[in-house]
Amino acid sequence: MTQKIALVTGGGSGVGFAAATALAEIGFTLVLTGRRAEVVEAAAAKLPGEGHLGLAADVGDAAAVEALFAEVEHRFGRLDLLFNNAGRNGPAVDIDELPVETWNDIVATNLTGSFLCARAAFGLMKRQSPMGGRIINNGSISAHVPRPLSLPYTATKHAITGMTRSLSLDGRAYDIACGQIDIGNAASEMTERMTQGVLQPDGTRRAEPRMDAGDVGKTVAYMAGLPLSTNVQFVTVMATKMPFIGRG
Repeated sequence: MTQKIALVTGGGSGVGFAAATALAEIGFTLVLTGRRAEVVEAAAAKLPGEGHLGLAADVGDAAAVEALFAEVEHRFGRLDLLFNNAGRNGPAVDIDELPVETWNDIVATNLTGSFLCARAAFGLMKRQSPMGGRIINNGSISAHVPRPLSLPYTATKHAITGMTRSLSLDGRAYDIACGQIDIGNAASEMTERMTQGVLQPDGTRRAEPRMDAGDVGKTVAYMAGLPLSTNVQFVTVMATKMPFIGRG
């Protein structure tokens, strides 16, 4: 077996596309997924190498995820890597001002979506031959410490850490490795506001340094390139001068 298949959720732009590019450069065939077909199809066409696919799916929709993984299995017969990357943030407001609908949507994307994709990947990796594979979850710096007014995002990212630990334990019997990458201020559309000034714990607003998303991609590729007998359980990659150490 020479072809290795990787699925990247939220793969049409930002960190997802940077990771997909780095994975393609080390020989993976990529399946990129996101809500808009035209975005993921265009992104897949830009990747180095051949045979990459863009398939539209809402990761928070169980039926859509089931159809996505069925298509991956139909086309390739296996999956070697899932990068659970899709996620969204919410408005910076006090909890009593946060609409329940917004909470539900953030949980559906960040947590339920990661669960649904991990569930489908785990099942495919169990039954494929040779058995096994790797799941990498995007945890974020917020899996460790919150930003002000970020309760739903922070809660889901803390939950991702628990998911990572459980998958890492439960996957041992099936040669399924699971690790987590916690990212701080990768340059993307999602972090553009960092350049204009964001709320700090002391009540001030300050611009924050960002890092090249390509450096995140290289970290994901390093994790993915290891043999299944070796696992990066947790890794933090962040802009060196961003306020993380000492935040609070």
